[in-house]
Amino acid sequence: MTTNAKPKFAMYWASSCGGCEIAVLNIHEKLLEVDEAFEVVFWPVAMDAKVKDVEALPDQSITLTLFNGGMRTAENAEMAHLMRRKSQILVAFGSCACEGCIPGLANLSSIQSMLDYNYSGSPTTENPQDIRPQTNWEAPEGKLHLPALFSVLQTLDQVVPVDYFMPGCPPESKQIAAVIDLVVQALHGQGTLPGRGATIGAGLSTVCDECPRTRNAKQIHKFMRVQNVQEIDPALCLLEQGIPCNGPATRSGCGALCPNASAQCAGCYGPAEGVIDYGARLMSAFASVIDSNDPVEIGHILDGIPDPAGQFYRFNLAKSLLRASKQAWIGYDGRQEDK
Repeated sequence: MTTNAKPKFAMYWASSCGGCEIAVLNIHEKLLEVDEAFEVVFWPVAMDAKVKDVEALPDQSITLTLFNGGMRTAENAEMAHLMRRKSQILVAFGSCACEGCIPGLANLSSIQSMLDYNYSGSPTTENPQDIRPQTNWEAPEGKLHLPALFSVLQTLDQVVPVDYFMPGCPPESKQIAAVIDLVVQALHGQGTLPGRGATIGAGLSTVCDECPRTRNAKQIHKFMRVQNVQEIDPALCLLEQGIPCNGPATRSGCGALCPNASAQCAGCYGPAEGVIDYGARLMSAFASVIDSNDPVEIGHILDGIPDPAGQFYRFNLAKSLLRASKQAWIGYDGRQEDK
């Protein structure tokens, strides 16, 4: 990877909230080291650069690209292919690119039902003419285009090959800085990058292993929202207090920030190493703390989880074995590359 020219850096934002961009800015003075080590050639949120500028670059000329966001539109997929072609190292950066994250929960609904709700059924929508977005529109200035929506949101690696995965919603700034240091060291022959497909900027265990809370006999009789718990024991495992905490299935690396603040882990770092399906592993963990052998009582206790889909697949639905509901798959049109 050693080269005489200054290595090039790029970052792109697909279907996501933008928090990953802020996390990079939050590395503070480390940004100066990035600027010293790399020539930033494409980062739309931070500089004036056009897609045509990237298209003009030789293939494989960008050393490192951090790509955040899921594949929800035709434009997202086109940019994924472009950045893959131009980049030596393409990193799925953040939970949306790695797992689908919150936008991936839209895979539970069809495009039509989502459009119906947002443009005519929402309590906050005023649209008496039922105007809907169109992929093409004739305007006085010429034909305008909007990217077509895909029926099913995909992760970055479901569309193009990815070199590394860096989870988190967003990734912790200290982890970002450490990964950038590793890449810079590798460029100068002073370090070695992990094998392709590795998860970087995170741990190999679970959030529970980072959490200082004590785990005792696991015997609960109901699950509760954290705001409904009258008094949270600051030392005891949240799950053992009936608070649905996703730590048992979630990859370590965040330092158990949420449990340390008496908030349950939501799962933004994705599945721990070796977990095939995040939701299935989490269901097993939740079932293990229920103090009952009665199927009816167990069912009643599990009914205390108010939003099972959001609890078990909030960040991971698009990458799970389930991936999408039947309603979404019915509209699947084949425009996406399916692994």
